[in-house]
Amino acid sequence: MIVIPAVDLKDKKCVQLIQGDPTKKHLELEDPVNVAKKWVHDGAEYLHIVDLDAALGCGNNVDVIEKIVEEVNIPVEVGGGIRSLTIAKRLMDIGVDKIVVGTKAITDPTFLNELLSEIEREKIILAVECKQGKVAIKGWKETINKNPIEIAKKYEKKVGGILFTNVDVEGMLSGIKTDIIETLVKNVRVPIIYSGGITTLEDIKKLKEIGVDGVIIGSALYKGIINLKDALKISKS
Repeated sequence: MIVIPAVDLKDKKCVQLIQGDPTKKHLELEDPVNVAKKWVHDGAEYLHIVDLDAALGCGNNVDVIEKIVEEVNIPVEVGGGIRSLTIAKRLMDIGVDKIVVGTKAITDPTFLNELLSEIEREKIILAVECKQGKVAIKGWKETINKNPIEIAKKYEKKVGGILFTNVDVEGMLSGIKTDIIETLVKNVRVPIIYSGGITTLEDIKKLKEIGVDGVIIGSALYKGIINLKDALKISKS
């Protein structure tokens, strides 16, 4: 299992939001590149970047992402606002390892086919975000009448992995809920990365036991509740 620090970008800064609400921030750091380099220095082998401005449709942080890719010597995956092949290719061209797509892929059945025409399946991750048992879309503002298992099974043959986020606990520092994750791991045949509410080293141990392939940690790292080096030890034990 791999431990992946999150670097969320808004207005060229690194932020951590509560339940994805841009008006509710845990913190705001001025230099995302230095933040990324710190995680690499502490042992991170992969980074997860979210372009919140692109996701919200109010600009983008591609220049910052490009700088991070240039400055770190580990792979980087990027999500947020990837709604066209043009944007996806631009990110791949600047050296991003994988792209994470969500709403567009779930609401437009042709989008993944379009991406697959020019990008390898293994480079495409589908974000499946769960809110009160249903799949959330459009920045978690809406839900559709499908559960995460249905969506993951529907698209698993077109993507290299599933990024599952439990919106109900995201950014709340309240711990994880394991039931849906266990069902996903048992029923889906591509790697599962988990995000949302990871607060303790025990959470990481549970997720490893369940069999997820990776965990993304944000607020708990930034607030010093989890030490990255300790988390990495668990992931490798």
